[in-house]
Amino acid sequence: MAATRNDEQLAYSAGRLYWSGGSAPAAIGRGGVTANKKEGDGATPAGVYPLLFGLYRSDRVALPASRLPITPMAPNQGWVDDPADPNYNRPVWLPYPARAERMWREDHVYDVVVIIGYNMNPVVAGAGSAIFLHIARPTFSPTEGCIAISKDILLRIIPLLGPESAIAIRE
Repeated sequence: MAATRNDEQLAYSAGRLYWSGGSAPAAIGRGGVTANKKEGDGATPAGVYPLLFGLYRSDRVALPASRLPITPMAPNQGWVDDPADPNYNRPVWLPYPARAERMWREDHVYDVVVIIGYNMNPVVAGAGSAIFLHIARPTFSPTEGCIAISKDILLRIIPLLGPESAIAIRE
């Protein structure tokens, strides 16, 4: 009988992302880590969340092998960040009538994105949206609430992820 592989469990604490094979510097939201996340506060939500699926820019990055579902991103993909909209904290196609973040960006931070299952089931309006694990800016400047790491580290971690992977975010 073949041994089954456990899905990777990630952890963020004090400026670093940890996994079974190591750790790396990580940027978080400009508002730090909070247990009381609100839309627009720039904070990263504290807690343990599943890693749901990934998106990638096929014009910039080769498909990372993973047991986590990962699909190519389209130029008209967005993510609703308007708490008054019924699709709040959900992916949508642009143009969209409510405020939505464009996923297809000119910079490279969303060339590869892993969706963190924060405020997803159920969605609570105003509790925060679009929390991702993505590529950091070269300066590792703060995010709007996501966790960002270098592209090479993200591409090294993605093959370790699967349907049971999660991330623990703490101060």
